[in-house]
Amino acid sequence: MNELKVKMKQDYGSNPTTVRQTSKYQEEYVHPFVEKWDELIDWEARAAGEQEFFIKELKKRGKKKILDVATGTGFHSVQLLRAGFQVWSADGSPMMLAKAFQNARQHNYLLRTVQADWRWLNRDVHGRFDAIICLGNSFTHLFSENDRRKALAEFYSALKHDGVLIIDHRNYDVILDKGFRSKHTYYYAGKNVKAEPEYVDEGLARFRYEFADRSVYHLNMFPLRERYVRRLLGEVGFQRIYSYGDFQETYHTDNPDFFIHIAEKKYLANDE
Repeated sequence: MNELKVKMKQDYGSNPTTVRQTSKYQEEYVHPFVEKWDELIDWEARAAGEQEFFIKELKKRGKKKILDVATGTGFHSVQLLRAGFQVWSADGSPMMLAKAFQNARQHNYLLRTVQADWRWLNRDVHGRFDAIICLGNSFTHLFSENDRRKALAEFYSALKHDGVLIIDHRNYDVILDKGFRSKHTYYYAGKNVKAEPEYVDEGLARFRYEFADRSVYHLNMFPLRERYVRRLLGEVGFQRIYSYGDFQETYHTDNPDFFIHIAEKKYLANDE
């Protein structure tokens, strides 16, 4: 941590809702916010809510070598290591990577970490993987169409010929069309923590995070609609895309908090 440039305060300038640049995310994860992030997640509650969904899906497809491109504080990397997978952990935030490494050590695991911007993923992460996971609503840090397409193309390239990408995002369709609601069951299950949008339009979801000690932080994110994400995945080259809502395949009537997409790279001929 001594080698990192530690920032203590977030700074969005005088008009925070105009801040809509992909590169901003690194500055958003200031040291005090990162130190509180696990209060928001609650590792035990998160694991109980997921019920090993990702582990089961990866094992069902015979995947072993996994790249976690949005490792955050390391929750999914540690869960996968515990389940016997080979895991490489990447993140664009050096603060998050340092925290993830520390958390893994506390669970008696040694993370293989690399700081990487998804838009140039293959420059910093070498090799090919059976699966890539991009979880925790992380893909919404990309604000431009070009950035999203570039990142997905990098993911696609980093996968083996029959690899899979697992990506998730909030149900921004409901947030944009009907207003915010959340079960606080599966993802951000921490007690005495609030995570709610304080401003939303078609190009920005500005979330406010308030903790038990009354400290407040924000994240500016792009509100991804579910159909749009599925279309992008298909246009990049993924041919089979399975979508779930809060870990259930029959999500379309339930207004889930989160969508999860499992996109398969394996080539299918037209008659398949």
